[in-house]
Amino acid sequence: MKKLSVLFAAVMMVVSVGMAKAQKMATLDVSAVLNAMPEKKKADADLKTFLDTKQAEIKKKADAGQAKLRQYTEEAPKKTADENKAREAELKKIEEEIGQMQEKAQKDLAAKQETIFGPIEKKLNDAVEKVAKANGYDYIMDSNSPAFIYRAGIDATAAVKKELGVN
Repeated sequence: MKKLSVLFAAVMMVVSVGMAKAQKMATLDVSAVLNAMPEKKKADADLKTFLDTKQAEIKKKADAGQAKLRQYTEEAPKKTADENKAREAELKKIEEEIGQMQEKAQKDLAAKQETIFGPIEKKLNDAVEKVAKANGYDYIMDSNSPAFIYRAGIDATAAVKKELGVN
């Protein structure tokens, strides 16, 4: 019975030490923080202006193409087959140009987002890291998703891979 008491006491000490070394976690509403940042509000406005400009350029080209299509459709019976074929080719070229404009606009938008939001993301990450270190947090999770945004704890990837026998 005495051995059992000593064993129980030893187990309790190990559990207590384990609890004392428990990792501290916190959550953060990333969206709320970002939306409160003046830099984000300005970036959103700049991005909207950029997008509106690109959309206006594409709409202008599409409207011009639609006007030509209407004109060519009305005049088609009065024109020769060769003229109609040339007009068809012209309309196809306009359609391709609009497609290229849309693709370029998407690429430009992605590049603009990266340029505008990169410094904001860095500023947020730096603040999160500073708060985590100041408060002793090992992990900070986004409260709106299951993603970690800060991690300072031990990575068990290698141990789990070894246990599974995978590399």
